[in-house]
Amino acid sequence: MDIEKLKRDHSEIMAQVTQLKKLTQSGIVENADAIARQIVAMSSLIKLHLAAEDRVLYPAFAKSANPDIARTGEAFQRNMGDIAAAYVKFAGNWNIATTLSENPEGFREEANNIFKALHQRIQMENSELYPLAGEV
Repeated sequence: MDIEKLKRDHSEIMAQVTQLKKLTQSGIVENADAIARQIVAMSSLIKLHLAAEDRVLYPAFAKSANPDIARTGEAFQRNMGDIAAAYVKFAGNWNIATTLSENPEGFREEANNIFKALHQRIQMENSELYPLAGEV
């Protein structure tokens, strides 16, 4: 299974997280418009990435003759639901500049939590899930 596109998505998602961190560090209120636009752009990428995993990656893992690989895919898919829901909530809360300007510290706290979860998930997929893709 070719997962290079999924790997490129991970790199792009992390690049967008880095850009959001830079904007945040430069001032949430001052960069509220740019932050909101970045969240919307990142949300589109994440939604497309998750759809690709759901349509191609997880079904391939589920069909694996190796039960350990099938279980790993199922566990990753189940865990992703929680992270995806948290990200959707985050993006819905903070994709409007005025909301960011009115509660910059609330945004900072929630952003730190979601970016940490995204980073950990991407690291796990890259190191544990994607290496198994060659065996399905």
